[in-house]
Amino acid sequence: MARITLEDLEGLGEEAAAWEDDDGDEEEHDDDEERGRLFTYWEAVASTHRVSLPPDMAGPIVQMTRHSQAREPVPYVTLSQHEKCEEAAYEERRYPAGKWACVTKGEPMYEQSISMSFMKLMRYICKENSVGCYLGMTVPVLNEIHLTKEGTKLEREVVTAYYLPGEFQQNPPVPTDPEIHISERASLRVITRVFYGMTTEETILREISLFWELLGSTDTVLRETYIVAAYENPSIPQRRNEIWFICRAE
Repeated sequence: MARITLEDLEGLGEEAAAWEDDDGDEEEHDDDEERGRLFTYWEAVASTHRVSLPPDMAGPIVQMTRHSQAREPVPYVTLSQHEKCEEAAYEERRYPAGKWACVTKGEPMYEQSISMSFMKLMRYICKENSVGCYLGMTVPVLNEIHLTKEGTKLEREVVTAYYLPGEFQQNPPVPTDPEIHISERASLRVITRVFYGMTTEETILREISLFWELLGSTDTVLRETYIVAAYENPSIPQRRNEIWFICRAE
């Protein structure tokens, strides 16, 4: 089961580009057709997550589709890389302090929480902000999760975070949605491991377990809090994600 993100919209990239090539008297008609087709598609996607797609998402969906090729990477520095059997196993990175737009949700299912949170962030990115314009997309989108005390399930509350593009880091546009909070997050040192495929609660728990087996016994990282970083189109069966283990403060 995939979640609704900007990367979802990339699956319609070629189709959207073709619509943008139309001009003349047909432009307004094509815009309406594009909006309708995209909304119908994402309404179907949302239903698989048990999430309803509000009608006011049509505009942000179209806008983000049209900007789907321009994505700014979240800055970081690679501290070390580790291999196993001559293949990359995991990487240690440091992310600088920066400003993020965050939404917290605690729905019954992980996919519901992150889908509903990112719909709010989409509106903020597209227009519902104090400057009234498209802000630009950054990747990855982070989903901060917590394990139960037993370590066998995810806590319901998930924080979904969008990094403000560089031009807005000093003066972030104010969200019109009171559930979106601009947070100054401290510098973060993480150990990351790539995995491919879906990001359900089950796959996330499995990837966390596999990563612990790879690292072995260590007290240098947190055991109750993790981050799932999403990079690619969820329509891709073997899309790229990362599990981030958070290093303890030095």
